[in-house]
Order: sequence, then structure tokens, then C-alpha cells
Amino acid sequence: MWDSLLQRYIFCVKHSIFKPFFVLLPVHFNDVFLILSKETTKKYGIMETKPFILISNDDGYHSNGIHKLVDFVSGLGDVLVCAPESARSGYSCAFSAADFLRLKRRKDIGEAEVWSCTGTPVDCVKLALDQLCENCRPDIILSGINHGDNSTVNSHYSGTMGACMEGCMKYIPSVAFSSCFYNEDANLEPLRPYVERIVGKVLDKGLPKGTCLNVNFPAREKFEGIKACRMTWGSWINEVDKRHHLHGYDYYWMVGEYRNDEPDATDTDQWALNHGYVAITPTTVDVTDFKFLEQLRCDTI
Repeated sequence: MWDSLLQRYIFCVKHSIFKPFFVLLPVHFNDVFLILSKETTKKYGIMETKPFILISNDDGYHSNGIHKLVDFVSGLGDVLVCAPESARSGYSCAFSAADFLRLKRRKDIGEAEVWSCTGTPVDCVKLALDQLCENCRPDIILSGINHGDNSTVNSHYSGTMGACMEGCMKYIPSVAFSSCFYNEDANLEPLRPYVERIVGKVLDKGLPKGTCLNVNFPAREKFEGIKACRMTWGSWINEVDKRHHLHGYDYYWMVGEYRNDEPDATDTDQWALNHGYVAITPTTVDVTDFKFLEQLRCDTI
């Protein structure tokens, strides 16, 4: 009888995430679960399922950063890539509401299936979850590796963080990785052990509901270690470059310089990066100011 039940429900096992030493097989027999040993799973050719990793970015599916990220985490699980067809830096959490989107199959990166999307980083995550992950929800969503600093207030503008936040809003543990090397040909290999360590820990321990990780690497090839830190208060100044066109109209380039507004603080992501540390900043979806909320509740309006 058990052999018959095993054969009937084997497809359920293939779409489950299993614990290290046993498999829970949903058998509707007296409303109980059949617990299979590892030896039994081997007998029937049932393999333990690897974690499923969805990767996106804002530099495009072709970027060096996303290729390296796939390479770094391929040993930790099965990887699917859905990324913009071209660079979408600065798109933050924007999504396409006024235009249609297209998905296109691209050349695999190693064993990872790769798709490009005509939309934003957030569009990529939304489409991937709806169209490419219908039968298998990702265990983790990764974004990056971005070519450029996404610490301090940059995180609010970042398309890399946008993809990460979208995953977080879907209640999937999500991590964004960025390197302060802006050169797309920069050597990212030194990031490997840190990426593997961080992703492995999130896969093992998870993250709190509504919290994702913003991870930034300093522009160097040897790091002093990892610092968990808060976001730096900073400002962008001299942001507009006004020019005059030969045809008689004015036009503008968005440029700017970053200014650290708390240069003496030692608990910030900017301090960590400036001193050679990998900066990890836990970032929340809930933007409520709870301290001021209590004040508002106490005030008479």
C-alpha cells in the first residue's frame, strides 16, 4: 500500500522544500503526513530540493555584476535571473503603469536561466514572480551586484534597492549588493566569500518581516571585515547642470555632489565604507516614524 501511495504522490515531493534528514510527503490518508527517511527518498529517486534564488539588478542582464553574483551563489541553490534589458539606475521602486512589458529569454549564465525585461527592476521582480515562478516561490531574492555606491540616501534612489524592496514587500527575504567601484570591469572576486556568507546566513536564518539588507562594499580588493550600521544622513548638492542648446532652448543634466551631513559619526554606513568595512544596513519597508506617531497621538489637534 505504501509503495502505491509513494508513487501517487511523488510529484508533491519534487515541489517541496525538504529538511536535511527527512521529507514531509502530503498523503491524504487518515489526515496524517507520511515521514520519509533519507534512505527511502533515495530508493524512490526523490532528491532534496535546493533553495531557489531569484536575482535581478538595475544595470541590466548583461552586466558584470549580475554575472558575478550568479557565479557566487550558484553553489547555494538553483538560480533564476530576470533583469532589465538595459541600465535602469535611479529607478528606485518605480514600475511601469503606462506601457506594456516584454520578457525575452537570454543566454544562460552557467546553469542559471536568464530572462530580460523591458521594464524597471521592480517590473522584473513582479514579472518573474508571476510568470516565471508560478510553481516555485523563491526562497530569497538578490539584487546586484551594483556598479556604484548605494549607501546613505542613495538607497532611496537606487533601482538595485528597488528590486530588493519589492521582494521584501512580497514577504521574501531579500538582499541588495553594491560595490563602490563604478568601473563595470572592476575585479569583484574579493566579494565572493562575503556574498556567500551573507546569502547562506539569510537562507538559514531568514529575515524579519518587512526587513531587507542593503550591503555595500568599499572600492578596494581587501576588506577589514563586516560592520552592521545605520544609514548616514547625507545630501546631494549642485544637482542641476543648466545648458543652452544651439536651437535656442535650455536643457538640463542631473549631476551633483554628495555631502556627508554627519562626518563625525562612527556608526554609519559611510564611516564603515571609508574605513574599509563591508557595510550592512537593515532596511525596512514600513517607513512609519513611531516616535513622532506617539507624539501626534498625545497632541491635541
